[in-house]
Order: sequence, then structure tokens, then C-alpha cells
Amino acid sequence: MTQTLTLPRPDDWHLHLRDGAVLRAVLPETARHFARAIIMPNLVPPVVTSGDAAAYRDRILAALPTGMDFTPLMTLYLTEQTDPDDVAHAHASGLITAVKLYPAGATTNSTSGVRDFDKVRAVLDRMAEIGLPLCVHGEVTDAEIDIFDREAVFIDRVLDPLRRATPGLRVIMEHTTTRDGVEYVKANDSGLAATITTHHLIINRNDILAGGIRPHYYCLPVAKREEHRLALREAATSGDPRFFLGTDSAPHTDPNKESACGCAGCFTATNTLSILAETFEQEGALAHLEGFVSRNGPGFYGLPVNSETLTLTRGAPITYPATIDTEDGPITLFDPKMPLHWRVD
Repeated sequence: MTQTLTLPRPDDWHLHLRDGAVLRAVLPETARHFARAIIMPNLVPPVVTSGDAAAYRDRILAALPTGMDFTPLMTLYLTEQTDPDDVAHAHASGLITAVKLYPAGATTNSTSGVRDFDKVRAVLDRMAEIGLPLCVHGEVTDAEIDIFDREAVFIDRVLDPLRRATPGLRVIMEHTTTRDGVEYVKANDSGLAATITTHHLIINRNDILAGGIRPHYYCLPVAKREEHRLALREAATSGDPRFFLGTDSAPHTDPNKESACGCAGCFTATNTLSILAETFEQEGALAHLEGFVSRNGPGFYGLPVNSETLTLTRGAPITYPATIDTEDGPITLFDPKMPLHWRVD
């Protein structure tokens, strides 16, 4: 049995760092293992202009502990008022790596998102022209659509028409959670990829609801049926370069998770690589872990693979802390409900 794995240092292609005290506490948990991460812009207020992105990048770098090497890959939050010229300038200067589309009301801090897609047509056309990727939160928000069906409906009603109307636009279906999403990516030869989270490889909707409500497994998009979890595991471990890691690690303090209207998100930055190595080993696919965490994402984004390496060693089960402390309160670490034998050296 393989006892060590040495990989190019991984990247996280979907990460929430928040701001202030939470940013200062959670950033080291990512920077310890990951060289780069796509930073989500859904702050309050959101990161909507190049000036916002530059200021947020500076706050992230200021919070980075001395001796840690980490590059935040900034994004802009797409609104119906987004200026195509500002987007193009931010891209040309190297400030941003992608633009993020949130349907209004789909997830945390998404009220400024898009309602009328015709109003962002000029931005999408410019992005296709300059080769700037669009990261998509793929859910409709119509009240009559069941929350477990919102990703599949989004593909049919929004994503496929959007891609047909904007030839050349490169799209990442972020945190895909369904067999529908996996099959849609597989059916398209180029210009489309998907990130898969750590937690969606581990939990299904029973983990949130069976035997009591478990708020630390509540996330958006919500975990689906077991058949969808299995489809995600097959895609992630298949070696298909169109699928790569985006943890969607989303820190919320425990009072905000455990309230009567708890926040959505699973915090996985600390133990993601151990969980993934365990998962890929279970699937007999350790040979494909390097592609999923280190190569497929840079390949789609047109960035170099990291030259530094990271080694995972298999041994006795590892104990991770139950929480990460912040000045605003504790943040509970995602519990994978299984022993983790792979340690990051």
C-alpha cells in the first residue's frame, strides 16, 4: 500500500475568507497547504469594482502570517451595474482571475446578484472576448422550485442558454452537487469545467436532517441524495481534467451556524487534504489525486502548476481540532465522520 504521496502544491479554486477577525483566523488554515485560491467576493458590501478587489487583496496579504507563501486570486462580484471596461482593465492588469455570478438570493450575501441576465450581456460578451472565466453559482431561486432541484433547473433554464448566447465564454460550474451537473460537464468538450467540494464528496442530505438537524452540515448548494454524492465521487476520482477542487470552505462562527436561521457553509480548509486522500484511497484512485488538487485547475485557468511540492504520509489516525478560535467566536471544523490516516508533512 502507498504510504507517501508527493504532489505539486495544491490550489483551492473556490474559497471564502470573509474579512476582519475571521479572515485573520482562517487564512493560515488555507495558506498552510494551498499555494493559491480563488477568493469569493460576497462580502458585505460585495467586491464589485477593481478598486474593491485591490483593497480586499491588500487586506488578505496584510493578514497573512510571516513566512507563509500564498497568492489570493481575486474575483469580481457580477451585478447588473458592472462596467465591462472596469472588468477588462482589472483582468489586463492581473488584478482579477475570474468574475463570479450569483443569482440574486441564491446563497450567503447574494442579494446584489443578477436577476435579469440581459443586463449583464455586455459584461459576458467582453469576458468571452478577453478570455476571462465566469465562476457560476448554479441554482435558480424561484420559490416554486424545490431546493433539491435548483441546480438541475439552473442548467436547463440559465446556464445552457447563457453559454449558447455567449460563444467562447469559459465557465466553471462551482460546487456542483448533482449527477445532472456532472453529466452536463461531461457532455461538453471545451470551455466548461466544474469544481467539487470536499464536503459534498462525504455527506448527503440525510447527514443534515436524519436524527436531528445538524447545522454544521448545512451548506448551499445543499447536499443532495446519495446517488448524486456517488456521481461526484466518480467524477472527482476519474482523472477527468474538467473536474478539480474548489473547497467552498465557508467559515461562520458557531452562534451564526447554530441559530434559528443558521448560516450555510462548511469550514473544511484545515482537514481537506487528509479527507481527500482518504476518499481517493477508498475509491482506488490515489493516482488521480494529483490531477484533482494540483493540475486540473491550473490547466483550465491557463496558469502554471506550482513548482513547490507537498507530501502526504499515511499512518495512525490524525486528530484535528474541533474548532478554530477567532475574536468573533469559534468556527467548527467539518467532521468527515471517519478516521483520517493521511497527514500533510
